[in-house]
Amino acid sequence: MLEGSFTEKPSDDHCRLREGLLSADTVLDEPEVGLAAETADFPGQIPDALDRDLLRHGRAVVQLNEPLADDAFVKLGSVLGTAIHETAPAVRSYVEDGVVLNLRADAGITRDVSLQPFASNPLSLHSEGSGRSVADQPRYIVLMCVEPGDNSASTVLVPMADVAATLSDDDLRLLRATRYADAPGVPPIVRSQGDHTVFSFRDFQQDTLRWVCEADGATQDAVDGALRRLLARMYEARGASGVLWSRGLLVVIDNTRFFHGRTAGLPRATARTRHLKRLRIR
Repeated sequence: MLEGSFTEKPSDDHCRLREGLLSADTVLDEPEVGLAAETADFPGQIPDALDRDLLRHGRAVVQLNEPLADDAFVKLGSVLGTAIHETAPAVRSYVEDGVVLNLRADAGITRDVSLQPFASNPLSLHSEGSGRSVADQPRYIVLMCVEPGDNSASTVLVPMADVAATLSDDDLRLLRATRYADAPGVPPIVRSQGDHTVFSFRDFQQDTLRWVCEADGATQDAVDGALRRLLARMYEARGASGVLWSRGLLVVIDNTRFFHGRTAGLPRATARTRHLKRLRIR
């Protein structure tokens, strides 16, 4: 087993591509709304529309006339699976009912990883829970807009299938045998799940990723090269879409089929603060 570490260099292709994709000025195609629905009619057709579009596209978009109340939002999550409790100390003040995370863009610009979901700076592309076992990773991320605010940031979705299709067989072979070194029980960076190629990976940006690789003949340079090419393919924006939030918009993301991130927004000192509600569903 080979052990090594990866730290990005400013000259890496993905650094330039990341800056472009996650810029506040970036405009991406919006994912198609699958259903317009009245909140008063919940659950109505909403669960059927979610199931249909998640199976077909790996993401589902519903435009509600008003956001769901928390009890209805949690009930919707129970239709999809089991909600994961939010236990991280840094987010406790943002949590309701143990599972609903209020994503308010009120943390300004920060390098604190635990606060980046609430920040105005870009959020790098990732799969949710990449440092956890498969059983502990969410299958779905449910986001609902309560207040779009003046932040202007959009949620970026990048299909894993498009990323996998642009990597060489040798890179995929190495990444199927490589995992995070500091997180026992985590899956390899690339795995197969049914007909899909699934990534458990996040862009650590300037932080160092310690890894272990069990591929025959693997070298530090080969694994680092595969990681650099993976990051570049993630940010090339093939098939990427951007969710521009409006009040009542509800989006469900299949965490085994999409990377997600966020473009830069305006600084904290704005008249209205963006507010999304999030459920993570196992």
